[in-house]
Parts: sequence; structure tokens; C-alpha cells
Amino acid sequence: MNRRNLLKTLTLSLGATVITSDLLAKVDKNTYRYKIKENPLHKPIKKAVTAITLGAGNRGMVYGTYAENFPNDMKIVGVAEPIAFRNDRYAKIHSIPQENRFNTWEDVFKRPKFADAIVISTPDNMHYEPCMKALELGYDILLEKPIAPTEKECRDILALAKKKNRIVAVCHVLRYAPYFIKMKELIEKGAIGEVVSVQHFEPIEHIHMSHSYVRGNWHNSKETTPIILAKSCHDLDIIKWVINKPSRKIVAMGDLKWFRKENAPTNSSDRCVTCSVERDCAYSAVKEYADRQTHFLSVLDVPDNIPNKREHILEKLKTSNYGRCVYRMDNDQPDHYVTSIQFADSVTASFSMEAFTSYHGRRTRIMGSMGDLVGDMKELVHNDFRTRKETKFIPEAQDVKGYEDHGHGGGDWLLTRDFVNAVSQQNPKLLTSTIEDSIESHLMGFMAEESRKKGKIMDIKV
Repeated sequence: MNRRNLLKTLTLSLGATVITSDLLAKVDKNTYRYKIKENPLHKPIKKAVTAITLGAGNRGMVYGTYAENFPNDMKIVGVAEPIAFRNDRYAKIHSIPQENRFNTWEDVFKRPKFADAIVISTPDNMHYEPCMKALELGYDILLEKPIAPTEKECRDILALAKKKNRIVAVCHVLRYAPYFIKMKELIEKGAIGEVVSVQHFEPIEHIHMSHSYVRGNWHNSKETTPIILAKSCHDLDIIKWVINKPSRKIVAMGDLKWFRKENAPTNSSDRCVTCSVERDCAYSAVKEYADRQTHFLSVLDVPDNIPNKREHILEKLKTSNYGRCVYRMDNDQPDHYVTSIQFADSVTASFSMEAFTSYHGRRTRIMGSMGDLVGDMKELVHNDFRTRKETKFIPEAQDVKGYEDHGHGGGDWLLTRDFVNAVSQQNPKLLTSTIEDSIESHLMGFMAEESRKKGKIMDIKV
């Protein structure tokens, strides 16, 4: 079916309010595949935007691969990374000269400005200072979430970005995922009438939880940020974004129930490599990293060209946090977390973050006066109360290597593309996640954590 006939058919069956020109093909009865339209504000980039990456771990690699695949649009000209393996790898990929390779972010700013933009993908507690310094020197910034660990620091960055008239794009990549773009579009076009309430669920998946928030970089909220920001500021942000109404109040509950010393198996030890019951443990580091060698292995910086990869991994597990027993870490992040949010116009939302699932991928239900939307990021189902018709939308998106089917819905590169175009044109209107647009969801997170600790309903004051 050609596009003209497809649009004609959809107009008759769904009503004009939900028709867009981004539909690609009819897959089955009432099922349609789509991709998002090109940003109409994009223009040909005459000169590649140059950028320096601070932090060459997983997220730095993601944004760097955009430059690798689209060299005419973006060029990485510098890197700051204290881990030699990562620094060498990144410099090799992007042909970065020795004089533009640095051990720390501070070293970058000892030199005059030598690029258009800074990509900040350092640990959460190292966002504020490099961001403020980059703004002082006149750089535009691609800032990994969360913006900063405290409300004051978030507001400081916003104030300085305004003062210096610089672009700060926050990496709320779900705003750029075709799945959520379609959801927001359907709501804005009245497909479900007035939004009444939202239920949103983030199943972290049990190994992802143990990897990142029990053993990993975000295991201790005092050293980084609370899990509601470190993991779920994406979710608070996307709820706010699709509803498109100001938040008013929030209440939260949650705790660390399972990953505690008292739940350690009998006869277990401090490290999986020396544990007599490791083979029976659901959270064995040996099974996850050495045996299965899944994408989580990237944190151990294992070279590709070594003769015995498994033995190398086992040696790493003897010394790193990733080899420690999940029941004997100094972790404090809740493994289950629920929030209820009151928005303007009596719209309510509930959000649940759960560690103990065998699956991942966000699930959302939006209830409206004339219909509802139900989705799991792989498909979005619209039911119209007026016609009793059901329509399914399947997004077409390109996930970055290492993030395939892991919850970002193809938003990583689409965000980077918009950022590069915004810097090229010096026009922040190309972005939906500028710091000014993104800060409210961080305030929601700060208030949620305060509510969880104090047992109180908190006001959200933007």
C-alpha cells in the first residue's frame, strides 16, 4: 500500500486526529509501523561540530559513536579519561592527537577553548564542576543525566547557562525515542480525550540492578545520586513530558529489602570467585561476567585480543567491586521504589521502579476520557472509546551498539543529532531536552527522595 492510500485508509478508520505523515507501512489489520519525521529545523551542516568528551566509559562511547558514524556532522577532537585502557581506545577510534588527551577533566580547562562543545559523561557526582567551568569558557554542552546531585547545583547550571547564553542539552534520551514521541503526539491530537491518569513502570531487571546499583558505580547514593535520579529521572521526565502539565505534589515509598548482609546464603564468602555456593547463586559474578559475558562486561575493560578472556575476567573479579558478594556491599540504593504524583488539572500519575524482574523495558498506561494508550516500547496500542477500535503502532528506531533493546528506544543518536544541529545553528529550539525544559523532573526526583525519607507529601516548586 503506498503512503497516500495508507494515509487515506487511516484517516477513515482512525479519524484525522491521529494521522501523521511518518507512517511507513501496514503490518497487519490495524497495525502500523512508523518512524519519526526529520526535524524540520535541521539544515545541512557545513562544518562538523567539534567536541571534547569528558569520560570515555559506556555513555561517552555512545555519543562518540555518533561522530564515528557521521563524521561530516560531528568530530571528537579531545578526551579526558583517567583509565588508560578507555583513554587509549577512545583516542584510537577518533584519531585524537596526544596533545588533546587528558587524564582529568580539570586538565582540559587549563587550555583556552579549542572545540565547539563538551560532552560530559563523567560519574554523576562529577557533572557540576566541569559543566560550570565549560560554561565559563563558552562551550555548548551535552550533559549526561542527572544534571547534578543537588537542587542548588542544578539551578546554578541553569542560571549560568542563561547568563552565558550557551546551549545545555540534558541527555533525557527517552524524549527522542520514537515510541514516546508517538505517545505524546497522540495525546496532543486528542486521541484519548483529556488525560486523567498515568501508570508507568520501570522493570530494571535483577541482574541490571545488581550490576549497576549494588556492585556498580551507583551502588551508594551518598557517593553518587539516589537511584530515583541515577536511574529513574528518565521516567519522571517522560511522565512529565507526555502529560505536558506542571507537577504539584509527590509522595514516595521504597527501601533496600534484599541486597543486605542478613540475606547472604549460608557458607557464602565476600567474593564470588572464592564462594562455595556461587554456582547456586542468582547473582553470581562468575556466571554473569566470566561465563555469560553479556554487555555488562564492558565495565571491566577487557581487551578483545587476549588469548584467554575468561581467565582475564576472573582475575578482574578478584579485585573489583564487580566480583564482590551482592549481600556484602556498602550499598544503600532502594531495590523497589514507588511514587505518586499530582499534576495540574487533577491529573495523577504513579511510577514504580522494581529491581526484581526477569525482563526490562518500560511499560506505560495512559487513561483518558475518550480512550487509552498501553505500551511496552515495542508497540503502542490505542483504544478509542468512541469507535471501539484498537490500533497498534510499532516504532522503527536504531539502537546504539550495546544498548540494543535496553530501554532507550533509539533515542541516543536522535538526541545527539539534534544537539549537533542545535550547536551548528546556535539554536536551542531544535532540542526538546534543554536544561530549562528538563530541570522540573529533577526537582520531582529530589522531592521524591525527601518524601521517601521523611514519610511526607512534598510540594514541587519549580
